[in-house]
Amino acid sequence: MNWDDVRIFLAVARAGQILGAARRLELNHATVSRRIAALEDSLGAKLFRRLTTGSELTLAGERFLEMAERIEADMISARTELAGGDEAISGTVRIGAPDGFGVAFLASRLGALTAQHPDLRIQLVPVPRSFSLSRREADIAITTERPTEGRLVAQKLVDYSLGLYAARSYAEAHSLPETAAGLKAHRLVGYVPDLVFSPSLDYAREFSADWDAAFSISSALGQVEAVRSGAGIGILHAFIARADPHLVPVKAIKPIRRAYWLVYHESVRSLSRIQAAASFITQAVEQEKRLFQ
Repeated sequence: MNWDDVRIFLAVARAGQILGAARRLELNHATVSRRIAALEDSLGAKLFRRLTTGSELTLAGERFLEMAERIEADMISARTELAGGDEAISGTVRIGAPDGFGVAFLASRLGALTAQHPDLRIQLVPVPRSFSLSRREADIAITTERPTEGRLVAQKLVDYSLGLYAARSYAEAHSLPETAAGLKAHRLVGYVPDLVFSPSLDYAREFSADWDAAFSISSALGQVEAVRSGAGIGILHAFIARADPHLVPVKAIKPIRRAYWLVYHESVRSLSRIQAAASFITQAVEQEKRLFQ
């Protein structure tokens, strides 16, 4: 079995299509198709179903994916070990994160990481969505839940809180509710329910069973701006809202707690660039833990 064929198989499995894999590998479509066919012949098993929308793993393909990722991890470990642990910290690390944490915390701090390692390239993708680490949509993901499936390495970064906030001007004009039931008399700012990508982010009912937002935004930072403008009362990250003098908390209603986790795939554990980025993020959060308390 040829390692290059395994590498191409992994690219197709992660892209979900031969054309997408070919572009990532900088090969032509016919070459990728031919190498996948050769691998299937050598294994005596069909690894993909060809669909009009792309390529889907068969049961045999799913089993082989686990083996291929172990082979990939061994190859990475071997390169690192043979380099004597002196592998230069270079290359690209893509970090996926919720927009609140990604923009409000990471964006202003990751420049120090690239300053430490001039050959390292960081791609920060701070958008409200989930990232597939097995498909390499990101090298490192910041999540709000600990993953329970897949060959993933996860470590808890920090607990954080979400509370109700309003613009100071809104509070002066309308007063603030003293109970959850009092929220019915106010305009509410919230998230778009059907676009919530994680159950842990569907938290409005923890503040009020009758939460009914008049203005819904799929971005955490968008909600901050809407509340800041006086659009109503919203559920905001405390570490963001506390820093804004235009926002005031609804003190009568208790905040809720969540946590951020740092996650990456087992197969990239030994890469020095992954470890450098993961360690930097962990240390940055630890040093500024007070922001989240």
